[in-house]
Amino acid sequence: MNLTKDFANGGVSFWYRQIGIPERRAALPGSRDYDVAIVGGGYTGLWTAYYLKKAQPDLRIAILEKEFAGFGASGRNGGWLSAEFAGSRERHAKARGRQSMIDLQHAMFASVDEVIRVADAEGIDADIHKGGLIHTATNPAQRRRLHEELDELRAWGYGEQDLRLLERDEREERLRVAGALDATYSPHCARIQPAKLAVGLAGVVAGLGVDIFEGTTVTQIKPREAITDRGVVRAEYIIRATEGFTAGIEGQRRQWLPMNSSMIVTEPLPAEVWKHLGWEGRELLGDEAHAYIYAQRTSDDRIAIGGRGVPYRYGSRTDDRGATQKWTVESLWRMLVKLFPAAADARIQHSWCGVLGVPRDWCSTVHLDHSTGLGWAGGYVGSGVTTTNLAGRTLRDLVLRRDTELTGLPWVGRQVRQWEPEPLRYAGVQLIYTLFRAADRRENDRGTSTSGYARLANLIAGR
Repeated sequence: MNLTKDFANGGVSFWYRQIGIPERRAALPGSRDYDVAIVGGGYTGLWTAYYLKKAQPDLRIAILEKEFAGFGASGRNGGWLSAEFAGSRERHAKARGRQSMIDLQHAMFASVDEVIRVADAEGIDADIHKGGLIHTATNPAQRRRLHEELDELRAWGYGEQDLRLLERDEREERLRVAGALDATYSPHCARIQPAKLAVGLAGVVAGLGVDIFEGTTVTQIKPREAITDRGVVRAEYIIRATEGFTAGIEGQRRQWLPMNSSMIVTEPLPAEVWKHLGWEGRELLGDEAHAYIYAQRTSDDRIAIGGRGVPYRYGSRTDDRGATQKWTVESLWRMLVKLFPAAADARIQHSWCGVLGVPRDWCSTVHLDHSTGLGWAGGYVGSGVTTTNLAGRTLRDLVLRRDTELTGLPWVGRQVRQWEPEPLRYAGVQLIYTLFRAADRRENDRGTSTSGYARLANLIAGR
């Protein structure tokens, strides 16, 4: 296949190409006062505004967004509404005990259904289908990790009903992945169309009376003030919900690292291809590689598959236009054909990329300081579609000073050290992903256990 032409490269994402870019809302008309000002119009900001307004309708809430609501990771992701949670369980457990981390995992299970509930109640059609999640292993080293992870998760509150090993016949019946040696299945995952969820949720939030100001760049966040290019917004609480774009705010360059992730999507595949692949349950698909992939069968029968491309740009720069390097597209295509040979004749129709936020310890956080009015949530490390909902409900309770089960979860109030300055930051990330790719090559060739390259990469990363 010639991958140099005949498909769209960049733009926001295929998800927006499918539904159209929403009409821009007005920018901030000048300095104003609010009860709560939220910086960032992605899922975190939208969910926080939604739950605050539902709980206390008289709150004056503003969302300040540089582009348009859903422009960032919320409109570019792989569409996994999953219960997977970023970060080390041991690290989270150190804060408030082992049971608190188990409670956090169960809260994630419930959050999958909460998103589905709200979408149904508010009339948001986001192509949601709760088919579950399959993780597959395609070499002996991956299979060993798959079993080790299953054993570990059993100790962290996953019952047989939450995650189980698939017998070969069921695995093949659900989804035929070439070279699969083993696979696990969890019911706690649903496919979504990310842009439809973002646009739909933004419409609902605006309808509740939240002011969403687009085309408004926040340059600095201070206690009870958000400084923008169009005026100063003063509020009792300023919530930072900027995820991978956090480094663009003054003083935040080393807070969260903007990690790049890329996707491609095929044309709709014919029925005879799906006869070879199965995938009737439309489960989400991941693998056990270190440079892992994530995939879905879309509502109109395409395969969308993603993974890391250029993982990081020097100085925490971001490419918000979404262009994807040729070698990244080729790498994703090779992986698609390796997993699904029956789809080898399909054409790519779109490639794009986006950034996600990575804290130095790779653990998501929610925080609110009542003395300064400053709060934030994020660092989802690519697992944010569901986690943003949990974050929004948790920030609601923190802002309203409610002592709830959510505010007692161990990710609340975590303090994480900053990333190293340049050029150490850039060199370290490049080395980490060079080692991960080398580990995958070695394991594909002859490895029966996790490569030492991957262990070194995880040590450097601090995961």
